[in-house]
Amino acid sequence: MNFIISSNVLLKGLQNISGLLSSNSLIPIIENFLIGIEDEKLLITATDNETRATVILTPDKVSGNGAVTIPPRVLLETLKTFPNIPITINVNEETFAVEINAGEGVYRLAGYNPENFPTVAAIENASSLKINSVVIQNAISSTLFACGNDEVRPQLMGVFFEITPDYTNFVATDAHKLVRFRRNDVHADEAYSFIVHKKPLNLLKNLLSNFDCEVDAQFNNTNVAFRFENYQVTCRLLEGKYPAYEGVIPKDNNFKLVINRNALINTLKRVAIFANQASHQVRFDIKGQEVLISAEDIDYSNEAKERLTCVYDGSDIEIGFNSKFFIEILGTLACENITITLSAPNRAALLIPEETNSDEEDVLMLIMPIMLNV
Repeated sequence: MNFIISSNVLLKGLQNISGLLSSNSLIPIIENFLIGIEDEKLLITATDNETRATVILTPDKVSGNGAVTIPPRVLLETLKTFPNIPITINVNEETFAVEINAGEGVYRLAGYNPENFPTVAAIENASSLKINSVVIQNAISSTLFACGNDEVRPQLMGVFFEITPDYTNFVATDAHKLVRFRRNDVHADEAYSFIVHKKPLNLLKNLLSNFDCEVDAQFNNTNVAFRFENYQVTCRLLEGKYPAYEGVIPKDNNFKLVINRNALINTLKRVAIFANQASHQVRFDIKGQEVLISAEDIDYSNEAKERLTCVYDGSDIEIGFNSKFFIEILGTLACENITITLSAPNRAALLIPEETNSDEEDVLMLIMPIMLNV
């Protein structure tokens, strides 16, 4: 088989899915790209055996069908050196040797038989959900940072998709912080739920950044496939039941603080430098219409305090937070002002943006307090 294609088009397609490849897999064949021709289309696939991504390209000229697996390093490094020119790639169907013709240059590298490359999982008895690419990208960007890293609780290493007839929730938590991103305009006739690992979602988020299109999600009890434009991402769902997160969200946080988000995040970044580097503890001392944010590291005699004005309705309160988690939460938001609701020093705080991207969007973030040093 052989085909002619723009070097930049091929390079971009390869780079967009190359993040799935590993150089030390237990299955050597999946360390390579699978490149094949079907119905005059060029299909490029990468997989880590849990997630599979395919990009479909249209070459300028195609001859024959077939497939080959190609190691990524030499191929990518070679393509990066070319200007945007047409290149011809020939694959020997018997030896799987690959020849690249570009301008006056000829480059040969070894390809491999693709027969042992994993096949795509068939999603039988699938349900479906159609969602705009910008919406799902925002949902992933707003939740991904809150996923856990503890393999003992694998369910927390992904985002929980909770689809109902009235809305869809995207939820992530690591038990220290929690995000519930809701879209009221995304719903289905029946209720469904599943958990998608953060790795394929990170890939999906990056791919969607260049599109404003419809994404077709097909899923069953074991797998989900996201199809859009010339891409398809298929992954295995995380097993197990997601925690009953709604029970963690406080319903009686009657103290309400409204503050400028940029002012708060900049203050936290400065004050956190002086905090204990193990606990990252910062103290919020809220009185009247001011909040005093402070931190100290007794071992090194470091201390910082900074006062901010706010609009506050509630009793005076002192409460401690992990500054790293707080900055992460604020950094995912784009609003000017944020509302923080509280009830007690040992109860979770809720952070709610004053403005969202859409009237159909409802974002709620939760952070657990940490015990203050006396």
